[in-house]
Amino acid sequence: MSRTVAVIGGGYGGAAVAKALQSEADVVLIDPRDAFVNAAASLRALTRPDWATSMFFPYETLLTEGGRAVRDRAVSVDPRGVTLASGGRVDADYLVLATGSSYAYPAKPGSDTVDEALDDLRRTHKELREAGRVLILGAGPVGLELAGEIKEVWPDKHVTVADPAAELLPGFRPEVVEDLRRQLDGLGIDLRLGTALAAPPSTGPGEAGAFTVTTAGGEEIAADIWFRAFGVSTNSGYLADGRLTTPTPQGQVPVTEFLNVKGHDHVYAVGDITDVAEAKMAGWAMRHAEVVVQNIKAQLNGDRPTATYEPMPFPMMLLPLGTRGGVGQMPSPDGPSVASPAMVAEYKGTDLFTGRFVKQFGPTA
Repeated sequence: MSRTVAVIGGGYGGAAVAKALQSEADVVLIDPRDAFVNAAASLRALTRPDWATSMFFPYETLLTEGGRAVRDRAVSVDPRGVTLASGGRVDADYLVLATGSSYAYPAKPGSDTVDEALDDLRRTHKELREAGRVLILGAGPVGLELAGEIKEVWPDKHVTVADPAAELLPGFRPEVVEDLRRQLDGLGIDLRLGTALAAPPSTGPGEAGAFTVTTAGGEEIAADIWFRAFGVSTNSGYLADGRLTTPTPQGQVPVTEFLNVKGHDHVYAVGDITDVAEAKMAGWAMRHAEVVVQNIKAQLNGDRPTATYEPMPFPMMLLPLGTRGGVGQMPSPDGPSVASPAMVAEYKGTDLFTGRFVKQFGPTA
């Protein structure tokens, strides 16, 4: 008798688990969206609408060997299955929590359907296109990448990136930070670290309309549109009833080195929802998925799971600034190594991983 694996969340980690196990068990992938979203392409989709359709991949083309996708939202999880918002229930022998995190639009779409997400991107693109001055609040990777995408399409726009933090990319090698500053200067991006606002802008994020904000230091910044590039939150509300586990204060799930949810040998977690001490990135979620797949396969075969996950001891990242620039820090036998702009473009900036997901899901058209 085949056993059931319920994967809750169809993002980077969840989709990888579902695809890898669909020939080993009855896989049920639960997600409220009607397609997988390659969020790495969201910022370019905003500045180049022709990119937008290539960031969505139907789940039907992922699960081609008997797995099925259920378009619904989990509202509760217990050791034996998932209760859905529709009132339905998915009983399962194995559970994988892969619900990820939420982030401000446009870094992640605010809609669950492809059509609505495309409408949002096109509408905001039109607002951005007409704006001469752009303010981005948040000088982390998302804010800087958005600034780079805007300047590549519209070099004459004045782009200001402001952040209360005094340090750029903390934890990265000095060479990476220095090269990033050099490239930002070359693009004409006005970077203001240690800059907090006395009050938020008078317009909503992504809405065109001239405004002036005052910093805590008394300076004024005038712009025609602004974007929020901060404020990640873990998607773990369905665990609030405590029927499976108690999340951490950050909303994350305590996991073992095998990526089991602590206290449950048949329940796993991958990606942003885990309490693994590392930056929450798509690449790590897919590495988590590899460990979980190995362990569930072992259990399905009657063996003891042995695959473990070891987080990187230093931060890794590829941060594109448009299609040709960017900085990165990569693993090497001698510790973190610096990625050149050409390497960043080759591995990520040129297609933002679209090719990888075409192989996983099939072409979008």
